[in-house]
Amino acid sequence: MMAASLVRRDKKATAAQLKADLNRTDDGSGARMLQDLLDCVLNPEMQAGDTEALEWCKCLLAGGDAFDEFCKTVRSYDNATLCGLVWTANFVAYRCRTCGISPCMSLCAECFNNGDHTGHDFNMFRSQAGGACDCGDSNVMRESGFCRRHRSKTGENVPSIPRDLLLMSEMVLPRFIIHIVQHLREGYTEPEAGAERDLQKVLQQLEPHISFLEELTKMGGAMRTVLTKILTNQQTFKDLSMGQEDNVYAKKNYDKYLAALKSSGLVSAEEKAGAGGADALPGAHSLPGAAAEASAGSVKEEDQDGGQNVGQRKRVKLSSSTKDKSIMDALKHKCFLEELLFWTIKYEFPQKMVTFLLNMLPDQDYKIAFTKTFVQHYAFIMETLMRSHESDTMSNRIVHISVQLFSNEELARHMTEECQLLDIMVTVLHYMMESCLIKCELQDEENSRHVVVNCGEPLLKNNTYWPLVSDFINILSHQSVAKRFLEDHSLLILWMSFVSFFQGMNLNKRELNEHVEFESQTYYAAFAAELEACAQPMWGLLTHCKVKETQEYTKTVVRYCLETLQMWFDAIGFVDEPAPNQLTFHLPLHRYYAMFLSKAVKCQGIDLDSLLPDQEMLMKIMVHPLQIQASLSEIHSNMWVRNGLQIKGQAMTYVQSHFCNSMIDPDIFLLQVCASRLDPDYFISCVFERFKVVDLLTMASKHQNAVLEPEQERPMLEGALTFLVLLTSLRIHLGMADDEILRAEMVSQLCMNDRTHSSLLDLIPENPNPKSGIIPGSCSFEAMLSAVADFKAPVFEPGGSMQQGMYTPKAEVWEKEFDPIMVVLRTVYRRDVQSAMDRYAAFLKQTGMHSGNPWPPYKERTPLHPCYRGLVKLLHCKTLHIVIFTLLYKISMDHPNMSEHVLCMVLYLIELGLDNLVQEDREDEEPSIEEHCHDSWFPGTSLLSNLHHVINFVRVRVPENAPEVKKEPPPSTSSDPAAAGQNLREAQVFSLVAERRRKFQEIINRSSREADQAVRPKASSGRWAPTPPLVTEILEVRESMLSLLLKLHRKLSALQDPFSPERLDEPPASATRRTHGDGVTAIERILAKAAAHSRHSRRSILELCARNAPPVPPRKHSPSDKKTMDKEERRQKARERQQKLLAEFASRQKSFMETAMDVESPDGDVAMDLDALEQPESEVLYDCVICGQSGPSTDDRPTGLVVLLQATSVLGHRCRNTEPKKLPTSDEEHIYPADTCGAVHDVRLTLLQRFFKDSSCLQSVSIGWDGGVYVQTCGHTLHIDCHKSYMESLRNDQVLQGSSVEKGEFTCPLCRQFANSVLPCQPGQATERGVWHGHTNKGLTVLVKEVEELQDQLGAFPVSAATESNLTKEMESVIKDIKNTTQKKYMDYGKTPGSPDNDFLFMYSVARTNLELELVHRGGDLCCGGASAAAKRSCLNQLFHVLAVHMRLYSIDSAYNPWTRLTQITCSRHADTCNGDSPEVPMLFRDVPSLLIIFVLTMPQPLRKEHFTCMVKVLYTLQFTQALTALCVRLGPDERQAWSTSGALKKGLANADRCWEALLSHAINELSRGRNVYEDDGDHMSMLSSSVWSPQSIEYSLQQFCLPFLRLSCLLQHHLYGDNLAGCPKEDEFSVLAGCLGFSPLALLPSGPSYSASFLEWPVCAFDLMSQWCAEVTGLAGMQADDSQTLLVQDPQWAAPHLLQLPENYNTIFQYYHRKACSYCKKVPKDPALCLVCGTFVCLKGMCCKQQSFCECVLHSQACGAATGIFLLINASVIIIIRGHRFCLWGSVYLDAHGEEDRDLRRGKPLFLCEERYRVLGQQWVSHTFDHINKRWGPHYNGL
Repeated sequence: MMAASLVRRDKKATAAQLKADLNRTDDGSGARMLQDLLDCVLNPEMQAGDTEALEWCKCLLAGGDAFDEFCKTVRSYDNATLCGLVWTANFVAYRCRTCGISPCMSLCAECFNNGDHTGHDFNMFRSQAGGACDCGDSNVMRESGFCRRHRSKTGENVPSIPRDLLLMSEMVLPRFIIHIVQHLREGYTEPEAGAERDLQKVLQQLEPHISFLEELTKMGGAMRTVLTKILTNQQTFKDLSMGQEDNVYAKKNYDKYLAALKSSGLVSAEEKAGAGGADALPGAHSLPGAAAEASAGSVKEEDQDGGQNVGQRKRVKLSSSTKDKSIMDALKHKCFLEELLFWTIKYEFPQKMVTFLLNMLPDQDYKIAFTKTFVQHYAFIMETLMRSHESDTMSNRIVHISVQLFSNEELARHMTEECQLLDIMVTVLHYMMESCLIKCELQDEENSRHVVVNCGEPLLKNNTYWPLVSDFINILSHQSVAKRFLEDHSLLILWMSFVSFFQGMNLNKRELNEHVEFESQTYYAAFAAELEACAQPMWGLLTHCKVKETQEYTKTVVRYCLETLQMWFDAIGFVDEPAPNQLTFHLPLHRYYAMFLSKAVKCQGIDLDSLLPDQEMLMKIMVHPLQIQASLSEIHSNMWVRNGLQIKGQAMTYVQSHFCNSMIDPDIFLLQVCASRLDPDYFISCVFERFKVVDLLTMASKHQNAVLEPEQERPMLEGALTFLVLLTSLRIHLGMADDEILRAEMVSQLCMNDRTHSSLLDLIPENPNPKSGIIPGSCSFEAMLSAVADFKAPVFEPGGSMQQGMYTPKAEVWEKEFDPIMVVLRTVYRRDVQSAMDRYAAFLKQTGMHSGNPWPPYKERTPLHPCYRGLVKLLHCKTLHIVIFTLLYKISMDHPNMSEHVLCMVLYLIELGLDNLVQEDREDEEPSIEEHCHDSWFPGTSLLSNLHHVINFVRVRVPENAPEVKKEPPPSTSSDPAAAGQNLREAQVFSLVAERRRKFQEIINRSSREADQAVRPKASSGRWAPTPPLVTEILEVRESMLSLLLKLHRKLSALQDPFSPERLDEPPASATRRTHGDGVTAIERILAKAAAHSRHSRRSILELCARNAPPVPPRKHSPSDKKTMDKEERRQKARERQQKLLAEFASRQKSFMETAMDVESPDGDVAMDLDALEQPESEVLYDCVICGQSGPSTDDRPTGLVVLLQATSVLGHRCRNTEPKKLPTSDEEHIYPADTCGAVHDVRLTLLQRFFKDSSCLQSVSIGWDGGVYVQTCGHTLHIDCHKSYMESLRNDQVLQGSSVEKGEFTCPLCRQFANSVLPCQPGQATERGVWHGHTNKGLTVLVKEVEELQDQLGAFPVSAATESNLTKEMESVIKDIKNTTQKKYMDYGKTPGSPDNDFLFMYSVARTNLELELVHRGGDLCCGGASAAAKRSCLNQLFHVLAVHMRLYSIDSAYNPWTRLTQITCSRHADTCNGDSPEVPMLFRDVPSLLIIFVLTMPQPLRKEHFTCMVKVLYTLQFTQALTALCVRLGPDERQAWSTSGALKKGLANADRCWEALLSHAINELSRGRNVYEDDGDHMSMLSSSVWSPQSIEYSLQQFCLPFLRLSCLLQHHLYGDNLAGCPKEDEFSVLAGCLGFSPLALLPSGPSYSASFLEWPVCAFDLMSQWCAEVTGLAGMQADDSQTLLVQDPQWAAPHLLQLPENYNTIFQYYHRKACSYCKKVPKDPALCLVCGTFVCLKGMCCKQQSFCECVLHSQACGAATGIFLLINASVIIIIRGHRFCLWGSVYLDAHGEEDRDLRRGKPLFLCEERYRVLGQQWVSHTFDHINKRWGPHYNGL
C-alpha cells in the first residue's frame, strides 16, 4: 500500500527521502520501502514501452538531484585509463600500423588526432562491422601512440568515491536489469512456432531501457564497476531470476526461459545429470534437425547444378576425437551477464545490446567474465548464425564483439588454457562444415569414400563461416596460442581432417559435347573458402615456425599432412593415373605440406629428405598439382570452352595476386620438390603425357594425335615447354631471400604496366597474415620501390583524362632484371605478357640496343639451395634431350604447328642446362661407353656431351600418306649393311617414354603388390585403339643439336650471315649486348657458352662452320630452303606494305586532328576559320560539314554556326579582391556573398528602380552577371536544313549517352564537340566591308550629327511580314533558344514582366556577357593582344547580327534618346519630371558600356567605322566624367576644398577641357549645389578616403575607372571590323587601347606617361555638358546622400573569377564537414557535399532537402551557377559537375603522397591538394569547357 502512495508522489522528493532513509536507518525499513516501490514501478506485467519506469529509475539513481548533475558527479570519479569508445558500422576510425601490436587495432578520430602519428603508416577507414577505440590498451598498441588523455595514468589521482553516491544504483539497477531480462524472456518466440515472430517489436519497446544502460556505461569507471558487480554476482541472479514463490508471473517467466534453453539444445545442468550426460554436443537436441532442414533445402539447388543424386547427402558423424566431453557442455547461467548474452544471441545480436556489452569492456573484471561467457556460448552462437536469415548483419555484430576480446594475447591465452578455446573453435568449425558435405566425385566416381563441402550451400556461398574463421585466425596470431595448437596432436589431426573437407571441392568436368546450360558461379565460394578457412590459418601457423627451436612443430604438421594425404588417396581410390577431363583447383593438403616443407628448409635448417615420403608417394603427390598446370594450358587453348566463362574465371583466380602465394606458388614448389627427387626421365615423360603432346614429338612431318585437335597442339606444346622452363627457373621457394622475392615481384608487375602505388600494394602477394615479414607499405617496400622504379608525377592531359602518379621501371631494371618467366607466372590476362614484351621492345629501341622484335631476355638465376640440387637433373636427362632434338629438327624443317615461342622455350631450356651443369660433367673427356649404348639416342645424360652427338637415322611411325613413306628402300640400307643395322637401333621418342614408364612400374611394383597391374595395360591399349594403321619408316637425319642450332641461326638471320667462329671468342664485355636481341642473339649466346664449357663442342662448331661456308658462291637451294626464302621475302614485303599504309593513315589522322580536334584547350586553332569572312571574293563561302558542299549563306538556304548556348554565373561570382575566398573549416570562419559582382549589380538595379522610371532603368545597366547566356562555337558550319535532318536521325538513334536530343543537343558532326543550337550566318558581300571600314576626315561634330540621323532611321528597318524568309525564321528560333537557355528569374528584372523593355535589356546583356567573358578568358585585360584563338572560334559577329535584327523589332521610346543628352545641351531639363512620372536615370548613373552596346545594336547595319569611333569618343567623355564624380565623392571635405581651388586656376587655360584638374574642380563645385550628394558629417567619407590623394594616385584611379570601358570598346571594334589588337606591357595598356580606338591625344603634353584627360574630345563645351549632367543628380529631390553616393561610386573593376581556396590537407575538410549538420534540415547528411564556387554545404541525394522533386545539389546548382554546379563530395573526395540535366564525375583534386586519387576514401591515406588539378578545374569552369573536355556524362534526373 505504501508503495502505491509513494508512486503518486513527486519523484524527486521521494528519491531524496528514500536515499536519506537508506543512509540513516539500520533496520532496513528504507530498503524495504525501496523494494516495494520498485515492485510497483517495475511491474513486469506493464507494457515494456512505458517510459514512467525509466523516469523513476533516473530519479532514484540520482537520489533527488537532477540526473544530469548526477552524471557529472559520477564522471568526476572516472578512473578509466582506456578510451573504449564503441562505434557501429560506417563510423570513421583510424588504424596506425606503426603503433599497433595487433593488426586489428583501431582508434577513434579524437584519440588519433590527440596522439602524435606524424610519419607513421596510418589510414582512415570506414568501419564495416563496428569496433572500439583501443587507445590506452597496451596489449593491443604501443604506448607511444596513446593520445594525451590516455597517456597519463588517469586512475591514480582520482579521489575515492563517496559511499552514498552510488548506493541507490546498487539497489535499483539489479531490479532494472531483471526487468529487462523478464521482458526478453516474455517476448521471445521460437521460429518453429509458425507464427510470424516479431522480435523487432520487443526490441523496439526495450530500446529506451537498453539505451539507458548504455548511458550509464558512459559515466565512466565508477559506474561500470557497480554494473560489473551486479552483472557477475551469482547470488543476486539467484535471488531475482526465479522470482519468489508467490509470484506466479515470475515463475511462468522463468519457465519460458528454461524452455528457450532447452530448445537451443543447452540443457540446464540438473536435467543433464538426470539424462546421464550422454551427449557431447550441444547438438543433442537441435542440430541434426537443423541439418536435416538444410539438406532438404539444398536438394533443390543441387538439381539445377546438374548433379544427379547428389542431393541425398551422406552426413558424416563427427570423428570421436572431440577431446573433452565438456567442451560444448550444457550451459547453466549463473549470473545476469550470462543470461543477457544468451538473449543477445537468441535475438540475433541487436545493435543496442551489442554496444552495451562492449561499452563495459574497459572494466577489466568485466572483460574477463564476459570473455569467459562468450567462449562458453561459442558453439551456440555459431549454431544460431547458421540458422539465421540475416547472417550478414549477424556476422558483423559477432565479429564486432569477438575482435575486441581475442585481439588481446593475454586474454586469448587465458581462455585457451582455462576454457579450451582452441578445442571449441576447431570442433565448431568442423561441425559447421559437416552440415554441408557431399560425396567427392574425383577419380573413382562410384566408389569414392571422400567427402567435400558443397560450394553451392548458403553456408559457403554467403560466407557464413567468416566470423568463426576470422576469430580462429585472430587467436592463431598470438604465439602462445599457436604453440598450444601445434603441440596438441589430437587437435592437429582434427584440423587436418577439417582441411581435407576442402581437398578436391568444386570439381570441374570437361564438357566434350555441348555447351553447359547453367554456368554455376560457385567457384567464388570455393576460392574464398580455401583462402580464408585453410590458407590463412596456415600462414598464421607458419609465422610461428621460423626458428630452429620450432622444428618439432613443423615435423609434426608434415607427418599429419602426409598421413591425411595418404588417407585421401585411399578414399578417392587413386592408383597412378588421374581420371581424364577432371579438374579441381583445390588441394589445400598439398599446399600445407608444400609450405611447411619450404619453411622447414628455409628457416629451420631441417634436412629435406627427412620430411619426404617414399618414391611411390611422391609420384602420387605430384599428379594433381601437375594436372592443374596442364589444365591451365588446356583452358588457355580453348579446350574447356564448353564449360563456359567461369572456368576461365577459375584459371585467372588461381594465379591472381591475392591467391597466387597460397595456390600456384606452393603447387609449383611441390612439383619442384618431386622433380628433384624422382627419376628425371619419368618426370619429363609425365609432363608431356599430361600436356597430351607426346604424339606431336615425332620426327615425322605428319602424325596423329588421339587426344588433341590440330589447332590445340601448338598452344599445348608451348604450355608444356613454358611449364618446364618455369619449373626449372623459378626460385621463389628454392633459395631466394625475402627481399629478392619482393624485388622480383615488383619488377614483374612494373614491367607489365606502369602502376600506381596502391595497385602495386594490391598486386604484390603477401602472406595474408599481416604479421609476416614483409608488409607492403613497410619501409622495405618503399625502399625497394624507389630502388627499382621512377615516379612519374600525375600529369593532366588536355583531353581531360586525369593521370595518377605512376611508377615506371628504371632503365637498368629493363636492362638487367626484366624476367619474362616471372611475368608469365604472375599474369592474370595473357595480354599482360604481350604488354610487358612491347614495353621491353620500346625500351631497347629507345636506348638503341636492339631495333627489331626482341625475344624474351634470358636471365641468370639465384643459385639453388643445396637441398634442391636434384632439380638440375631434369635438364640433364635423355628424354628431355630427345625432345629438344626433335623440336629443333621439326622447326628447321618447317613442320606445321611449330612457333617462335616453341623455339624460344627450347633454347631457354638448353641455356638453363648449360648454366646449371651437373658437377661431374666438367671434365671434357667424353665417356667411352658411347659405342655400346644400345638403348637410346644419346650416349649419356650430360647436355654438354649430347649437344655435339650426331644422330644419323631415326625410325618413325607415320600415317601411310605421309611424305616420308618412300616406295623403295633408302639407298644407304642396301649399300652398307653396318649402317642398316644402326638404323634399326635408332629408337623413336615415344617408345622410349613407354619404356621409362615400364621401368618405373617395376620400381613401384616392388613396394606395392600387383594390385594395379590389371589397370595399366587397359589404359594404354585403350589409348591407341582409334588410330588408323601406322607405317614404320626410317628417316635419315645426320644432325646433332649443334648443327641444327647453326642451321636455325642461318634461317633466322635473313642476311644469310653465317655464324663466324670469331664470335665464340668475344670478350665477356659484350655480354650485355648478347642478353638483348632476337633468336639469332640467343643461338649465338648458346653456342658461345657451349664452346666455353667444352673443347669438344668448340671443335664441332668450328668444323660445322667450315663445312657451311663453301667458297663457291652459287648456293644450291634445297626446296625447303627455297620455301623459307620465299616465305621470308614475302613476309618482308608484306611488312613494308603494312608500314606504308600505317604511315599514310597516321598522316591523314594527324591532318584531321589538326583541323578538328580543337576541343581540348580553350586556345587551339580551328581549320574552318571565320576569318574567311575577310577574303576578297565577292561572297563569303561556308563549308557544310554534313553534306560537304561549299557555298554562301542565303535567305532561302541559310548556313549556321554550330554553337553551344549555356547559362553562366561565372561573371557574377567575381569579387573585388584578387585573392580567392577561403573555404571555412571551422565554425568561426564564414563566407559573405554580398561583395560579388552579381550581388552588387542586383543592389544597384533595385536602387535605381526605387527612384527612376522603369524603362529608363532597364537601359542604364546590364544584367546577365548571374544567369547570362554564353555562346561558344567549334567554328564549323552547316546548312540549317542539313542540321534538321541530322537531328531527326539522332532522334531515331538515341546513341548519344548523356545528351538529350529533345533539348536540341547534338555533337558537331565533324569534331564531335557538344552543341545545342545553330546560329545563322548573315548573307553578305565581303566587298561591303571596305566601304564601311575606311578612315574618315570628317570632324566630330559632323559625325555626331550623322549618328543622330542614323538613329532616327530606326523604324525604317525593313522587316515586314511579307519578307519573312527562312533566314529570319531561323533567327527567331535561335533567339528562342537563347531565351530558353537561362531561367525566367534571370530575365525578368522589370516591374512588368515580359515587357519589351525587359526583352531589350536581356538581348543587349547577352552581347555584354559574351564580351565580358572573352575579356576574362584573355586574362582580364588586352595586354596580350593578338587575335586570340578565342577569336577564331568566336561567334560574336554572328551573334551581334542576330541580336541586332531582333532588337530593331522594338520601337524604343525615341522621344528620349540618350544620344542627345550626350551631345547637346538642353534647356528644359525639368520638363520631363513635372508630369508626375518617375524621372529618367541621370547620365552619371548610367552604365557606359551598356549604352555603347545599345547604340551599336540599334543602329542600321552595317555600321560604318567612323560612326563607331564617334560613339566611343562621345561615351568616353561620359565615362571620364563619371570617374571624376566618383572621385569627388571619395575625397574628404578638406581635400575637396583644396582640389577645387587649385583646379579653378587652370580653367582659363587653352586646353582646360582636357585637363583633369580643371574638370575635377568643376565637378566638385557642380555637385555641391545639391544637398543630396555630400554629407556634412563626413563619416561616410572618412570610410572611403583612407589615404591622401596625390596627382599620380588620382590619375591612376581615373585610368582604372575608364579602362574596362576602353577594353570592351576595343574588343567590340575587333569583332565588328576585324582590327587587330596590339599587345603591350601592362602600364601602357591605357594609351595603346586609346590609340586603337582612334582617340587622338593632345600633342602639347610632354611625352611622359599618358594622361587619361588628354584623350577627351568633347562634342560641345565640356563645362556646360558636365554641369548639365551633374544637375540631373543634384536636382533629384527624393534621394538621400548615401543612395546617390552608392550610385556615383560605381567601381567597374573586378578581379578574375576564382573557385574557393581549399586547405592543403584533406583531413581538415573531412573532419569538419563529415559530421556537420545541414543548415536546412538540421541533420547530418549521409552524403555531404560542398559547392566549390560559394562554399554552401548541401545534402547530396538527400530526400530531406528535396523541393518539388529537385534534390538539393541540383537546386543549388541552379541558384548558384545557373545550372552549373561544382561539388566536392566530402565522403568520397571526388568532384562532381552538374551541367543542366546531366552530371559527370570530374575526378579528385586531392591526391595522396604517391600522386593518386583515393575515391570513396577506401585507402584512407592522407590526401593533399594538387594545385595543378585545381587550377585546371577552375580554368574549365571559367572557360565553360566542362561539356567538351569531360566525356562521361549521364542524366541525374534531379536526384543529386
